[in-house]
Amino acid sequence: MTQKVVFDHDGMVDKFVGDEVIAMFFPLLSGERHAAKGVEAARALLRATGHADPAGPWVPVGAGVHTGMVWVGAIGETPNVELTAVGDGMNTTARLASVAVAGEVLVTVEAARAAALDPRLERRRLDLKGKEIATEVISLRVVPGLA
Repeated sequence: MTQKVVFDHDGMVDKFVGDEVIAMFFPLLSGERHAAKGVEAARALLRATGHADPAGPWVPVGAGVHTGMVWVGAIGETPNVELTAVGDGMNTTARLASVAVAGEVLVTVEAARAAALDPRLERRRLDLKGKEIATEVISLRVVPGLA
């Protein structure tokens, strides 16, 4: 199901780490709206796991979305080579996902701007592990009863 949501939004599943899925939405694959597709995929994943259902989710999940420059390439030695992304942008996204509560998508203001989200959405600052300065985010919620 997770992979289908990512693929349906023109993304690529990078890897599964514990109970997290790491997905990438980059211009070459996702087009100019790559940040918007990342946000849309995160919200679709929350809906697919039941966060919009009045009875509640069948699995509680949250998500993080960030945009920025990362290094994408092959890592490892034959036969254990994988295509992945590394860099501060990936770390920021992972930190957001780790602090998002069930039914929440935390989106950095950079990703919100690139996704053309309403600039009037409420913002807050988060102290994320490994970051010297607070990260400004907006919180999107999937609300029961509203698709």
